[in-house]
Amino acid sequence: MTMPKAAQVFPRSEFLRRLAAVKAEMEQKDIDVLIITNIANITYLTGYTAKTGKDVQAVLVSLKDEEPTFITRRQDAPGGRHLMFVDSSRVIGYPEDLVANPDPHKDEWDAIIDLLLDDGFGRREIGIELKILTCPVVEKFKRRMPEARFKNFDRINWIRGIKSDLEIAVMREAAAISDAAMLRAQEVIRPDVTEVSAAAEIISTLINGVDGKPGGDLASFFLCASPRISTPHIRWTEDVFRQGSQANLELAGVRHSYVTPLMRTISIGTPSDRLRRVHEAEVAGLEAALAAVKPGATCSDVATAFYTTLQKHGFEKESRCGYAIGIDWTEPTASLRTGDLTVLKPNMTFHLMLGNWIDDDFGYVISESFRVTETGVETFSTLPREIFEV
Repeated sequence: MTMPKAAQVFPRSEFLRRLAAVKAEMEQKDIDVLIITNIANITYLTGYTAKTGKDVQAVLVSLKDEEPTFITRRQDAPGGRHLMFVDSSRVIGYPEDLVANPDPHKDEWDAIIDLLLDDGFGRREIGIELKILTCPVVEKFKRRMPEARFKNFDRINWIRGIKSDLEIAVMREAAAISDAAMLRAQEVIRPDVTEVSAAAEIISTLINGVDGKPGGDLASFFLCASPRISTPHIRWTEDVFRQGSQANLELAGVRHSYVTPLMRTISIGTPSDRLRRVHEAEVAGLEAALAAVKPGATCSDVATAFYTTLQKHGFEKESRCGYAIGIDWTEPTASLRTGDLTVLKPNMTFHLMLGNWIDDDFGYVISESFRVTETGVETFSTLPREIFEV
């Protein structure tokens, strides 16, 4: 029995629109076929959301074909036929004996090269994602396809930067899940409660979702509680929350691989004067940054507004204050930092991430995910910009 198609989140026209944008860039660079191995880009162009990124797989976009071709290990091919918008015949599974084959002369990459050669691309212009492929893999392509001309192609990440209205709607759904999970955190974090049990409740909300729209995945989840509030990327521990301590949370709802992050600080008991002062400074900076968001402004303009305001309140932040977001959380393109001259355009989306790890014993977090509108900014979260006191 043939694997049935899953319900498609986006219509076929949306995927063809995305492919058209990629093909336009390919034509500008005189590229005949593009090899895509970045899992987020594969998701963007096909709707594939299975977690098979550690296995060798690729989407091939050819100027002569309307739909792309997906090649993956044989056991994952049915998942591609189920999830992708493309015709099932365009999902190809290579033999399982190629997986983890110790023979460097015959592995998974050879299956992709064989397909390219069979399709007549042995003497054509081929685009590859150089930042994704290792040097031995690139060398194999050049050795087996000596008459082909390989060109770096990294434009899909930037094409993804401007979302369609359909994508924005999905990110709003993810944001609602983020809000619900943060409110659940406010309910379950209490003195003598274990971090483990609180994390389980929060993660349950991230998965169950809201309004009948569940989370489709669990993105990175960080619960940095005292005495670990000076670091951003620690998960829950076996410790308990204590009166007079603090918890910094970074979480994100996920809908169909689109991620909308959120950060808030929770004070277990009355916040310290130091925490209040940092919070007031950070919120002032956050609001100044959001006020700077508009089409035509740059990422640097937004960052400068934040850093200038924060410094007026007597504080500094060493790290960047945000980054582009979308599929699988971050997009490796624009950063909200001084000197990034990326021009803001409507439907670009960012995480204004104002986590500030000040000393070895102190840190604070707050953030807003937002989209650039035609006239300014829309924040995705509806939660107050407060220290959550429990």
